[in-house]
Amino acid sequence: MGGAMAVTLAALAYPSMLGLTKVTTAQDRVIANTQWGPLTEQDRDFVVKVRAAGLWEYPVGQMGLQKGTAPAVITASKHLVDGHAALDTTCRKIAPMLNITLPNLPSPQQQGFVSQLKADSGKKFDSDFANILRMTHGAIFNTISKIRSTTKNSLVRALADQANNTVLDHMTVMEKTGLVDFDQTLFQQTTPPKLPDSDLTPPPPAAGQPEVVLTPPPNPTSTPADLSGLTGGSGGTSPSPGASPAPTAG
Repeated sequence: MGGAMAVTLAALAYPSMLGLTKVTTAQDRVIANTQWGPLTEQDRDFVVKVRAAGLWEYPVGQMGLQKGTAPAVITASKHLVDGHAALDTTCRKIAPMLNITLPNLPSPQQQGFVSQLKADSGKKFDSDFANILRMTHGAIFNTISKIRSTTKNSLVRALADQANNTVLDHMTVMEKTGLVDFDQTLFQQTTPPKLPDSDLTPPPPAAGQPEVVLTPPPNPTSTPADLSGLTGGSGGTSPSPGASPAPTAG
């Protein structure tokens, strides 16, 4: 990998496919008591950020299907589209149950990833695609584990289970491209530049704006989380009082 790629990652990289940063000093503060268990700030932020991740990785996967030159990049692109469509379905199902408003756009930082890859072509696209996505997925892997191990909300646990499997799969297919520079990628994971919160926060949707839906591919292999054992006979679709709808996350 050359110096240009290092500059790109240094400018854009931060531990976020889902990229949680603290918005308060008490991320474990309970903001709502729901029938599925207490909902904390970090639980809410996790749901928002899983949604935001799909809003940039899904179109990047579609881009890879058109611009990728290596067969392994094409395969990885299919996994991005498939995995994030399924995650998005789960997010859109549980968000109203927990009274969480989802964004329709990724964060400015994530939009920067998309812009970078739009500008690339040929082998540079393949290389940047594999390294940016391996870095972002690797950086969030431990965060998903933390959410899964600490949340008391069964809906958030189900999403974390699905996200864990999806992120591991996406890390693996990026590695199988043979294009990942591990020294540089791991350095970017562990020593990210400090960016303002405004760069890391997906904007709230405009009033009255239709919800963006990430459509599954014709023959999906990933499935949304099974919530049937958690929601009860009524489906549990009523928002729980007190849950904050603000998609605030660092």
